[in-house]
Amino acid sequence: MRFLALILGLVLIAPAARAEDGYDLWLRYRSLPATLRSEPRVVEPIPPSVQTPTLTVALVELKRGLTGLNPDEPGLDAPTIVLGTPKSSSIIAASNLPLKGVGEEGYVIRTLTDNKTTVIAANSDIGVLYGVFHYLRLIQTGQSVESLDLTSSPKVKLRMLNHWDNLNRTVERGYSGQSIFDWWRLPGHVDARMVDYARANASIGINGTVLNNVNAKADSLTPAYIAKAAALADTFRPYGIKVYLSARFSAPMEIGGLKTADPTDPAVAAFWKAKANEIYKAIPDFGGFLVKANSEGQPGPQDYGRTHVDGANMLADAVGPHGGVVIWRAFVYSHEQPDDRAKQGYSEFKPFDGQFRDNVAIQVKNGAIDFQPREPFHPLFGAMPKSNLGMEFQITKEYLGFSTHLVYLGPLFEETLRSDTMAHGKGSTVAKVVDGSLDNRKLTVMAGVANIGSDRNWSGSQFDQANWYAFGRLAWDPEASAKAIAADWTKMTFGNDPRLVKPVVDMMMGSREAAVDYMTPLGLHHQMGRSHHYGPGPWVAGGPRADWTSVYYAKAGPDGVGFDRTPSGSNATAQYAPAVGGCFADLKCVDEKDLLWFHHLPWDYRLKSGDTLWDGMVKSYGRGVSYVDGMEKTWAGLAPYVDAQRHAEVADYLKIQRNEAQWWRDASVAWFGSFSKKPLPAGEKAPAKSLEYYESLEFPWAPGNGQ
Repeated sequence: MRFLALILGLVLIAPAARAEDGYDLWLRYRSLPATLRSEPRVVEPIPPSVQTPTLTVALVELKRGLTGLNPDEPGLDAPTIVLGTPKSSSIIAASNLPLKGVGEEGYVIRTLTDNKTTVIAANSDIGVLYGVFHYLRLIQTGQSVESLDLTSSPKVKLRMLNHWDNLNRTVERGYSGQSIFDWWRLPGHVDARMVDYARANASIGINGTVLNNVNAKADSLTPAYIAKAAALADTFRPYGIKVYLSARFSAPMEIGGLKTADPTDPAVAAFWKAKANEIYKAIPDFGGFLVKANSEGQPGPQDYGRTHVDGANMLADAVGPHGGVVIWRAFVYSHEQPDDRAKQGYSEFKPFDGQFRDNVAIQVKNGAIDFQPREPFHPLFGAMPKSNLGMEFQITKEYLGFSTHLVYLGPLFEETLRSDTMAHGKGSTVAKVVDGSLDNRKLTVMAGVANIGSDRNWSGSQFDQANWYAFGRLAWDPEASAKAIAADWTKMTFGNDPRLVKPVVDMMMGSREAAVDYMTPLGLHHQMGRSHHYGPGPWVAGGPRADWTSVYYAKAGPDGVGFDRTPSGSNATAQYAPAVGGCFADLKCVDEKDLLWFHHLPWDYRLKSGDTLWDGMVKSYGRGVSYVDGMEKTWAGLAPYVDAQRHAEVADYLKIQRNEAQWWRDASVAWFGSFSKKPLPAGEKAPAKSLEYYESLEFPWAPGNGQ
């Protein structure tokens, strides 16, 4: 009851009670202009006999949204909204709705033949809540709700956030304050903000959250922390969100008193089965474990001469009887120095296709290196048809300017999902791998590394909220349009005025390409500063691993620049379907956006534009800076349409981005120019400082760097 009281107490707060500081995200529910208002609706109450926590919050959310968006009182003959399932509503039961086709989480929104009643119906309570949020989105974005007939259901089963949050509330690669999970005060006190976190996730269809860092601590699996996780699970449950935990593979030794964590040891298997039983007793709908193993120093089955299959299946057998899953990350690379780190994930997982349990999903990053500004799609997509492959995107912008650069990630997500693996011929897109339709897989996953923190605006900046939003919408439908999503977010977040919406959407849609231009043009990658990943560092060399350095990837020298992954180099192109890999390896076919990812080329190589490679690189850096100039000017002109507080914050951040884009451009031109020895193209200015100056800069306290 305590958690239901918390939910109801929070959602009943009037929307206008909060300042325009970004806290309300895309759920602002501010009063619409009269020209966009629909006729006020009466919401049919839910009979007490069929009320559930989820139906209750759906009803309260609907009333809250309708009241905020249209504060006028409904008249005596006002249209009615009925929400529920066939079991909870006789009207819905008698309405002959196509509910069989929408599954467990989908919904139907239909205006009945009397034109006075709209039903929001589903097979489950959570489907009703998703339908409520969709209905409110229609109103928020200025669409008519007078005559509706729509259905929607998620294409991906597990739509998850991965929080890289530590137990001391620091966040690895977090740029928006502390962790929102207050482990110290849990389970005795659940912050009311947890409800708004759950509301926001439910509004975009996210149904799972991994509470702790993939670089996990075994303490997360102790009784005290299980109780804390259970308190969060109780709070999230009405919103359809299951909790998961990152499991440290060496936990049997660290908290179980065993001398080994060998997955083939019966005592180790018994430890995990007992631990699963303990967790499910406290959290009956616990989702399962996320595991990072044998990567970046994390323990794993290879420590004992075992395989990823041995480790994943052992854990899957522990949670399987409870309906749980194991999500095993494919971000791995061996202790030995590879010829090409981009090949590691494929090399370690492809041989085991078909050997993983049905309740194991292999979580694969969108690209083969590490969330770079641009990467070709990971070669594992399309290469393991007998295994469950899930997508891992990074919402937090570790390599894209942290929270102060306006970089909308919708185009990045979309670019990956629409890439054609050619696994079964043309049209075998990554999206179809992820949603399971390509190989008829039932356990499907899309995960996003969260950008959420304790900052009032949740994400560190106003526009970074759009990346959380876009991830959720694309997890629901991986074939959705990033531009349409940006338009919805803009209308819901700032307002419907077309004088605002079009320039903001245009700004957002070009922002990722601009960041690629001023950071890593033409297929360059991994050119950031060491460890903290802040700012340019193309000179980074040395250290414990060559493949943690920038020079390893650019391979710049007097002869040219770029990583040769063709058959004459590392032959990473052979990991793709022949038609795809052959194109990547062919200079006449490869898209120049991926050019230096796959080819090492001389400085005077001619691009399709006619420019030399050197001139094209320099112009790309400058083009990225110019785009940020344009965003600054555009945003300044939008002051009449945005509240002063949020407008000022975005304007400040754009100034930061402009300065740092110039820094990226100048430092990179200075470094690569030291090898090309060529003059700058006409009209391009020399770097403002010397190369030695840029190399001397240090940032020991950059955010998101440490535990």
